[in-house]
Amino acid sequence: MTINDAMRKYRLPNPTTPEDLETRWSKVLTFGDKVIMAGGFYNGPGKPSFFGATYEFLDDDHSCEGTIGLRAISEVEFEDDGHAIAWAMQQ
Repeated sequence: MTINDAMRKYRLPNPTTPEDLETRWSKVLTFGDKVIMAGGFYNGPGKPSFFGATYEFLDDDHSCEGTIGLRAISEVEFEDDGHAIAWAMQQ
């Protein structure tokens, strides 16, 4: 899945700000020069429903209002948000 396909599927903004992500998603962390997140996407009963995403700061403003761009989205869904965050941290 390309980043554009995943953006449409999960309705992820790009570019955006950490503040904007935090108002839309509950699991958003600043991790060094990256912003990582776990999101939920219902795939049906008994199916994995969480994805991970990694954003990077696009300028020197690393505040909540700095501009970030989407760099990676997990190609698989996970059983829980912890595994999605773990994936995002490794990107």
